Amino acid sequence: MSKKLNKKYIDLSHTIKHGEITYKGLPAPLICDFLSREASASYYEKGTTFQIGKIEMVGNTGTYIDCPFHRYEDGNDLSDLSIEQVANLEGVIIYAPFEKGLEVTKQLFEGIKLKHKAVLIHTGWSKHWQSDAYFENHPYVSEEAAVYLKKQEVALVGIDSHNIDNTNKNSRPVHSVLLKHNILIVEHLTNLHLLIDKEFTFSAVPPKVEAFGTFPVRAFASLKT
Repeated sequence: MSKKLNKKYIDLSHTIKHGEITYKGLPAPLICDFLSREASASYYEKGTTFQIGKIEMVGNTGTYIDCPFHRYEDGNDLSDLSIEQVANLEGVIIYAPFEKGLEVTKQLFEGIKLKHKAVLIHTGWSKHWQSDAYFENHPYVSEEAAVYLKKQEVALVGIDSHNIDNTNKNSRPVHSVLLKHNILIVEHLTNLHLLIDKEFTFSAVPPKVEAFGTFPVRAFASLKT
């Protein structure tokens, strides 16, 4: 009989709230009632009410996943993703504190077994979430590092920052390199400090939507104990 593993789950996602902007220049989500509890009362027996919510948002809201269609017209969209690509991936934490530099370089990944893993980059930048500082001069991954991660055949790369690319420039080499090779990206993670020196699997599962390349996820880690 196999030994049952006890697991502890660590939530790595930001909460999506009405009016809170995730990406500067994109609209905040609109969250409201489509059918309120008060309005529903006339449809059901006394004491029985329901709420049906409505949300209007861009895909780049909260903690979200990028798949190839986000960058490439002929790339896989959300409906093409297999469950194996987004659930229970072996994970590894890369510690890259922003105080030591904003560029996450290739050297930080060298000597670590990365093949087929979810590589999560802990910069500490999520502490600025929902502040003006979050959007400016944020940590990012270098193009050289992205090429290295591609060669290491990683499954997914996540970061607790505003963008995996340097948004002070118009180019997006990290998105281009990773998504071209079907390596998924998760941005705006949080709580990665709770995974340092831990063995874990990572999940970030979006809904199955056609013709969409980006969508919010409930990203979480399952600790192995």
